[in-house]
Amino acid sequence: MNLANLGKAGLLVAQNRLDTAGHNINNAATDGYSRQSVLVQTAGATSTSAGWIGRGVQAVSVQRSYDAFLYRQLTASQTRGAALKSYGDQISQVNNLVADRTVGISPNIQQFFDGLDAVATSPADVAARQELLGRANSLASQVRDANAFLDSQRANVNTQIDTTVTQVNSYLDRIQDLNRQITTAKATNPNQPPNDLLDQRDQLASELGQLVNIQVYEQDDRFNITVGNGQTVLGGDTVFHLQVQPSKADPGRLAVNYTVVDSTGKPKPVEMSDSLITGGKLGGLLTFRSDVLDSTQNDLGRLALGISMSINAQHTQGYDPSGAPGTDFFTVSAPKVIENAGNTATTNPDASIQDVSKLTNQDYRLAYDGTNYTVTRVPDGTALGTIPNGGNATFDGVTFDTAPVAGAATGDSWLIQPTRAAAGGMNVAITDPAKIAAAGWDATANGGAGGPAGSANGDNALKLAQLRTQKVLGGLSGSPAGQGSMGLNEAYSQLVNNVAVKTQSNTTAQKAQSSLIQQNVAAQQAVSGVNMDEEYINLQQFQQQYQAAARLIDTASTLFDTLLNLRN
Repeated sequence: MNLANLGKAGLLVAQNRLDTAGHNINNAATDGYSRQSVLVQTAGATSTSAGWIGRGVQAVSVQRSYDAFLYRQLTASQTRGAALKSYGDQISQVNNLVADRTVGISPNIQQFFDGLDAVATSPADVAARQELLGRANSLASQVRDANAFLDSQRANVNTQIDTTVTQVNSYLDRIQDLNRQITTAKATNPNQPPNDLLDQRDQLASELGQLVNIQVYEQDDRFNITVGNGQTVLGGDTVFHLQVQPSKADPGRLAVNYTVVDSTGKPKPVEMSDSLITGGKLGGLLTFRSDVLDSTQNDLGRLALGISMSINAQHTQGYDPSGAPGTDFFTVSAPKVIENAGNTATTNPDASIQDVSKLTNQDYRLAYDGTNYTVTRVPDGTALGTIPNGGNATFDGVTFDTAPVAGAATGDSWLIQPTRAAAGGMNVAITDPAKIAAAGWDATANGGAGGPAGSANGDNALKLAQLRTQKVLGGLSGSPAGQGSMGLNEAYSQLVNNVAVKTQSNTTAQKAQSSLIQQNVAAQQAVSGVNMDEEYINLQQFQQQYQAAARLIDTASTLFDTLLNLRN
């Protein structure tokens, strides 16, 4: 009978091993699956006068091949890789837009100034004037189209942020459910790990990490998860869902909010700074918005302002063929003043462009402390100075006027975007070629009293054409008014270069990260992956064990029959 028990024990262990090998083979291509194996040990031995006779084998547990360090290393690299990919997908679209040297803004700037040269050469030529207006409209249209593309990309980023946060919440719910299942499984069978449930939870946490950078803390067989700088989104048995809401400082951009419980026990959303979310697809989107989209649209707006204000300033110095003074050639949108959602003030301050040569590509925050207003650059955070209540001041070429503000309270603030909307509102103000003020002033006309130089004079058109090479943008602090460090083409080239450098840098980082991910996957799979050749060999080995164990039972049966036959 002992021989039969030995055979039975061997059959059971062989069956466990065969089942586990089959489980491995079935899940060889399952994401997140870790190879399992049966841990066995000797069943002990019975003391006899002839010595210790073994009692066979017994299964102890089924364990998964898992290395926590390799898992964390892989998920961290995937989180970084997802952020770079998300960032790269977006910035490549901007790069394609601005880098087109044949139909982009740069050729239109050149053609516009070529048109001014033609009018300066033949100021009385109606065809040259008409051609100039056509080129001006083409330039304004190109600038507006580029701005419209950036606006649509901003809307697309908002949509993706909303979608990604919904996915994050779904993952949190599923991980919470697995926490419960694992706890129940551990309570039902305390000494055995629920390997498949653990794999599923690890896989979900890994996929969640590709959406947003998370920190996972395991306690009492539960995953607790935080994001940002420690905001809990899964703690104990409670999920604190993230929310997407319009930013209080700028309702045009969606912000991620985490949830806290207020004093009444109700959930309360708290806006997170974009800079706190740095990894995963969500981190890539937020980084792209602040690092590329905002600065590029501000640069484009600054270029539109530079073209419009410098041309307008010179055009109004000239005279059209009828002798009438020139008017504005272009129009652009005024600076945007956005009130914070929590303001008590009933009216907003004013902002206007005082000196286009000193404009930066920054936004500004105007904050009221109960006595004065503080002006700070956004996003670099440089405090520029204070403005007394009801007063005004000019920083970076922008005049901030607080006189219109009524009912302001301590803590009220405004986001001021001097250049963001300018490109979207760029238009040609004049439609009649005869309104082009190409002529200059003739001091000898009218018997020495002075007057317009006449329709054949192109002095003012020549000065307009000379703006092609003048430094009208990018003025440094302290430089004389109207004197910058960049021409119009240089300003656009700087915009293109900034985008190109960031695109190239991200592409390089993405390739390096992709290689690192592959290495980490290989290292993790070397431990946890299923090797089909190995499983095939194991199957044969376990099958032979099963057959041998069965033979033991057969032998025991034969011996038993032999004993029974002794009585006959």
